[in-house]
Amino acid sequence: MIQIGEFTYALDDPQVLAVLGAAVLILLVLILLVLAVRASARSARMAEPLARQLGLLGQSVQQLGQGQEQMRGGLQHVSETQANAQVQMIQTVESRLSDVQQHMNDRLADNMMRQNRALTEMQERMKETLHGTSKQTATSLTQLQERLATIDKAQDNITKLSGDVLSLQDILSNKQTRGAFGEIQLNDIVSKALPKDSYDLQATLSNGKRADCLVRLPNPPGPIVIDSKFPLEAYEALRAADTPAQVTEAGRFMRTSVRTHIKAISERYILEGETADGALMFLPSEAVYAELHANFPELVREGFAARVWIVSPTTCMATLNTMRAILKDARMREQAGAIRRELGLLHKDVDRLGERVGNLDRHFGQAAKDISDIKISADKAGRRAQRLDNFDFEEIAAEPDNVVKLGQPEA
Repeated sequence: MIQIGEFTYALDDPQVLAVLGAAVLILLVLILLVLAVRASARSARMAEPLARQLGLLGQSVQQLGQGQEQMRGGLQHVSETQANAQVQMIQTVESRLSDVQQHMNDRLADNMMRQNRALTEMQERMKETLHGTSKQTATSLTQLQERLATIDKAQDNITKLSGDVLSLQDILSNKQTRGAFGEIQLNDIVSKALPKDSYDLQATLSNGKRADCLVRLPNPPGPIVIDSKFPLEAYEALRAADTPAQVTEAGRFMRTSVRTHIKAISERYILEGETADGALMFLPSEAVYAELHANFPELVREGFAARVWIVSPTTCMATLNTMRAILKDARMREQAGAIRRELGLLHKDVDRLGERVGNLDRHFGQAAKDISDIKISADKAGRRAQRLDNFDFEEIAAEPDNVVKLGQPEA
């Protein structure tokens, strides 16, 4: 039961139940309204920043739209500027390309002209070079033919020389012909070094021996004999020796041959009172001469002891030149009297020349004095002529008595 004031209501009353249900419903609605109001207030409080943000967002969107408009205008301006710049660039590039193309065309034309000139010059040079080369080739071929002809001649000469060498070997293989070869070589050397009247070839001495050459030197030393010897067999044996025994045997053979020649020359060609106190042994081979002095010095000393001097073609020429100086000195001594007589006559001629020069000097002195006197007279005559020209009679009157004076005129 429910009592409200004066009224009491049963709980199981449908009206009460309806009222209670309505009350409860109203309460619930009120509660829900309160809750909704609270929720709306809370939502309003929460939506206020969002509204502000939305307002700001709207302003931003508006500004963004304005910026977009400005950007659109800027982009349009930029596109227009870019298009203009592109057009100008294209025009500039086309102009430059045209200039470059023109310049390239000019340079290409210039290069073509230069290349044409260079090719023309090269062709001319090639022509000249080929022409000169052809001439040189022709000249070279001509010279080659001449040289080949010379070589052919030289080959013929070599062939002849080989035959001559064989002939020389044949000559040297015979002792008599070898002696004749040495004599001919000696004659050639002597004839080149000495006057013809100062030597005799194949001269016969008082003992009946015949010398290859006798050089007529004055006393001392007197006439000296030169005899040619050629120990070729001993030298060839020495050169051909291989074993020590062969070398010893060849050396003994060389010593025997040279000593025999030295003894023969000493006994045959050194004659007291007729020839010089010595003689020369001529070896026509420098090799044999060098071998003797290099390996057989005792033979050279034995020749000195026997007064036989061994000479080669070279040393013989030097010795003959010394003899020539001796002959020249002897002939000058022989002509000393004639030279002295000629000197006396030359002295007289010089004295006579001095006297004549003195006379000529006196004549020149007298002529100079006469010329001086003539000059003085000429000067005086010139001064007189000058005074006469100026009518300087007072000075003329003051001259010596040899001047004629004028008389006084009659009144």
